[in-house]
Amino acid sequence: MRNVLDCISLPVGCGAMIELATTHVSRLDFATGSAAPGERALAQEAPVALEYNGLAYAVMMATPRDLADYAVGFTLAEGLVETADDVLSIDIAPLDRGTVVRITLSEPHAAPLRNRLRLRLVEGSCGLCGLESIGEVLRPLEPLAAAPRISPAGIDRALTALRDHQPAGRATGAMHAAAFCDEGGAILVAREDIGRHNALDKLTGHLARADIDPASGFVLLSARCSYELVEKTVRAGCPALVTISAASDLALNRAKAANLTLVSLARSDAALVMHDPHGRLG
Repeated sequence: MRNVLDCISLPVGCGAMIELATTHVSRLDFATGSAAPGERALAQEAPVALEYNGLAYAVMMATPRDLADYAVGFTLAEGLVETADDVLSIDIAPLDRGTVVRITLSEPHAAPLRNRLRLRLVEGSCGLCGLESIGEVLRPLEPLAAAPRISPAGIDRALTALRDHQPAGRATGAMHAAAFCDEGGAILVAREDIGRHNALDKLTGHLARADIDPASGFVLLSARCSYELVEKTVRAGCPALVTISAASDLALNRAKAANLTLVSLARSDAALVMHDPHGRLG
């Protein structure tokens, strides 16, 4: 990699460490027009190929860490399985230019997957399936039944603590974080990735693998709130989502349809309550 200097090691909790490449940079001061030499850590980004029962499904650009969590979260979000127990095995194979994640599903879920892949090939070639494709993208969401465990003080506490759970984000300025918080705002687990969707998949995958009830707290994301993030949160079974940046119109509409408590533009002094179906936030 051009200009790469070396690697730095950062602690990520529980004694684990990550390594990030660094590069030479020049820090430009607009006030003086001067430039000073420095170093900068680089966010990790690489192709991650997902295969199910020997069939290629998708290639995502992601940070190649916590890939077992990612595999489970992505599989659940795609609706390929209903529980983490339906994922029989995960094999992670690093390659020179990326990583292959080989996932084995139980046979009752493998057959529909094969049909979906055949349909995807037909849609990609005929160009006449647009309406069906849009309908598939905006699949109905099962409304959430659980009331959220969330409070204004808890949101504030979680926002204050989030930076301490973003070692790669602090070092690179180019990583998203997804955190699961209890009602009081304590961050129980967090995951980072260069992609906001990937970070959330890693988080929900960990919750499923660790048998943590998503209804026992709320999700906090350092990202813009798109409809996909709303849907992933709903499908994971978490009744409340807080995002650092704003929500789109479709994200809000999907949140309302699914009975999801949605808070956006959450900053140190205030936040926008976009949807509060249970009246938990005033």
